[in-house]
Formats: sequence, structure tokens, C-alpha cells
Amino acid sequence: MDAQFWLGFINIIILDLVLSGDNAVVIGMASRKLPAHQQKKAILYGTIAAVVLRVALTLIAVWLLKVPLLKAIGGLLLVWIAIKLLVDGDNEEDIEIGSGLKSAIKTIIIADVVMSLDNVLAVAGAAHGDFLLVLLGLALSVPILMGGSRVVATLMNKLPWLVYVGSGILAYTAGQLLVEDKIIHDNIIVNAPYLTWVTPVVLILLVLGAGSRRA
Repeated sequence: MDAQFWLGFINIIILDLVLSGDNAVVIGMASRKLPAHQQKKAILYGTIAAVVLRVALTLIAVWLLKVPLLKAIGGLLLVWIAIKLLVDGDNEEDIEIGSGLKSAIKTIIIADVVMSLDNVLAVAGAAHGDFLLVLLGLALSVPILMGGSRVVATLMNKLPWLVYVGSGILAYTAGQLLVEDKIIHDNIIVNAPYLTWVTPVVLILLVLGAGSRRA
């Protein structure tokens, strides 16, 4: 329990608070239209899925870094998820019991796969190879995800315009994934650094525009 351990622990708390926010937004958005009892199940299952995925991704983090265009593909998937959640949120039809829960969980899992990658790599880096710190980081993400998801779902039901804010956050995250991809960064962003901020902005406008037209 030396100074380096506690410094890493504090860094992981900060990273979890920042990086788990996107996952909480997805879980909250995907579950907000469900009946109360199903909403609790979707949040619980979504949180469990996020943690399990983070454990699995942690074990293969080094290998994942070598997969070409992985972040770019994840970014594109996240754009699709952001549009889907926005369109589903504007749909006033009642969600079928059972199918609504399954659809929400499926959306959550896909988004968790995409967004957990950055969280895993960041936490693993902050832990500096200390497996105990990695486990603590995973454990801390559970209450953050569950509490954050409930807050997001409740707020979005009371303030429907927050759905657009949530989709915008996901679109921004997608843009970051795209510009941070090693192949795209080394071949495109290096020669046009302004794309670092232009890409997320364009994706936000694309997602909000697509969602509005489909509403």
C-alpha cells in the first residue's frame, strides 16, 4: 500500500467516473421506456454485462491493441446505436413486454463492447500492471453504472429533451474513437489535425439530424 498504489487508485476512481458515464447513458437511454420492474432488470443485466465484458477485454487488452481499425469500427457502431436510441425514444408506441427488455439488453451489450474498450485500456494503464488495482477499478464501476443509469433513465423520462443530449454524448464519443484509431490518426489526422474536433461535431449533427427526421 505505497504512494504509487494510492495514486493509481485515485486515478482509477477518476477514470471510472469519467469513462463509465457513457455506458451509464446508454443503459439509461435503452431502459427508460420499459416498465419499472423491467427497467431494473435491464439496468442490472446491462451493468453485469459491462463488468463481464471489461474483465474479458482486460485479459486480451494487449492483443486488442493490435487489431487494425478496431476503434474506428467501434465508433461507427456507436453512431448507429446513438441514432437507434434517439429514434426509439421518440417512438410513442408501447414497448412489448419481453421483447422490449430483450431489445434494450441487446443494445446495451453492443454499446458496452464498444465503450468498455477505452475504459479497460485506461484503467489497465493507470494500474501499471497491478492486478489488484484492475480488480478495484472493475468493482468501482458497478455502483457508478447502476446509480448513473437509474439517474439517466429517470431524468430522461421527466425531461425528454435530454434524450438528444444523451445521443449527442454518444456521437461525440464515437467521433473520439474514430480520430483516436491508430491507422486513421497516422494516415489522416496527422495531416489534418483539425479533424480531431471536426469529426465529433459532424457526427453529433449527423446523429441529431437523423434522429429528428426519423422521429
